[in-house]
Amino acid sequence: MIVEMRTHATQREIDGVVERAKSLNLGVQLNLGTDKTVVAILGSNTGQLSTDVFAVLPGVERVARIMKPYKLASREFKPKDTIVSVDGVDIGGKRIVIMAGPCAVESEKQLMDAARVIKKAGASVLRGGAFKPRTSPFSFQGLEKAGLELLIKARKQTGLPVITEVVEPRAVPLVAKCADILQVGARNMQNYALLTKIGKSRHPVVLKRGFSCTVTEWLTAADYLLAEGNSQVILCERGIRTFEDSTRFSLDIGSIPVLKRFTHLPVIVDPSHAAGHYSYVPALAKAAIAAGADGLLIEVHPNPKEALVDGLQSLTPSDFSRLMRELRPVAESVGRHI
Repeated sequence: MIVEMRTHATQREIDGVVERAKSLNLGVQLNLGTDKTVVAILGSNTGQLSTDVFAVLPGVERVARIMKPYKLASREFKPKDTIVSVDGVDIGGKRIVIMAGPCAVESEKQLMDAARVIKKAGASVLRGGAFKPRTSPFSFQGLEKAGLELLIKARKQTGLPVITEVVEPRAVPLVAKCADILQVGARNMQNYALLTKIGKSRHPVVLKRGFSCTVTEWLTAADYLLAEGNSQVILCERGIRTFEDSTRFSLDIGSIPVLKRFTHLPVIVDPSHAAGHYSYVPALAKAAIAAGADGLLIEVHPNPKEALVDGLQSLTPSDFSRLMRELRPVAESVGRHI
């Protein structure tokens, strides 16, 4: 249930709505606008309550029900786009933010070489996996803590903020100390213990879509982060599993305008995991920007032939530099810039 306060409602009137909700054992989330406040009333039994319970209170302009399963991620709760700011980089504004780097941190030289390449080409965020949840237990699982230390070193040398994946709740404090953005991988999209822990950390987070999940399930997972008070949530489309096997996953370009319609959260796209092959990445990246994505998450490796993880879908330094040049006119054509 959404309670929209009148323009310039007083703090006492807002507090009155909050107090009424708490007296009914309901949860509350506030969206504090510049001149209007929206109060989300949360609980399993809100559907049984009459809207008049809140409509009669002083300062209330309108009360409406949100019929979708997700509440806090919806535009009913927050009509204006959310912009997530990370160390001077705004995600969700006019600028399209490029996050790039190796899928996995393998060595100091590999990471530093990649970091220098992506910065020179114009990327804004360095990606690199220290912990790698793999389909096979015998595959390379990442350098773990040593990988985090290398990411810190790369950030100091390049000035680029860092994004890396966190795979379990107990690792959140450690990874949050080292990374500017936490990444929740597709396999963990519905790991609610992990989402709750990250939500409580209030740390910027990229939430990847599960490869067998609907948009509604994805946004409901985002609500787990938002419900803990973490407003710095970024969604990442990375492809879904379909009957088609010519690419690693089917990139759901259509999800981008759908998300833009129904949620205020910024949306980025990972064309590398969707493609599964470096030759398809540029086309998917351009399509994502044209469809309205706020950023891209691209795998770049100094020497993909020697990569321990996902070498086939990683761009070489020259390929990435070329792609960055080609992306700029695409961004400009839709009123954005890189």
